[in-house]
Amino acid sequence: MVADSRVKIWYRFLPREGWPQFDKEGVWATPLGGDLARVDNVPFFVDGAAEGDIVRFAMDAEGVRWVEERVEWSGRCTILVLPVRGGPKATAKAVHEVFAPLGVGAEAYSVEFPLVALSVPPDVDVRAAKALLNRGVEAGWWDYQEACIGDAWRTA
Repeated sequence: MVADSRVKIWYRFLPREGWPQFDKEGVWATPLGGDLARVDNVPFFVDGAAEGDIVRFAMDAEGVRWVEERVEWSGRCTILVLPVRGGPKATAKAVHEVFAPLGVGAEAYSVEFPLVALSVPPDVDVRAAKALLNRGVEAGWWDYQEACIGDAWRTA
């Protein structure tokens, strides 16, 4: 069995209004040599960060790796979906089932705060994904925020 070579890297950021008031978030990453790593999961609270990004980090005196900058964007969009409690799509599983047929990945934050972070690959039909998001808002299933998007998403 091969040992998991992933490491935890940490982002610092300003908390979003109305969201849990964290100012740092740890994500798993694969070291790429030197001070570079590839982000291996979807960030929940960091603006401008996505799964697959290549980042530069610095290690502090305690051995904690802090992200300093994104070196290369993965092309993935990060969309944060907050399901309406008690609604028909109130669980992370229900949200993911809506987007999975498009090839969109999802991670759940917690049961207490049912935030879902969607990871939209660059080869996904972003018009269809965006339409599903807006349809869900109109139906009262969820609200969402765009945490990391590119031009294809903006113009879809």
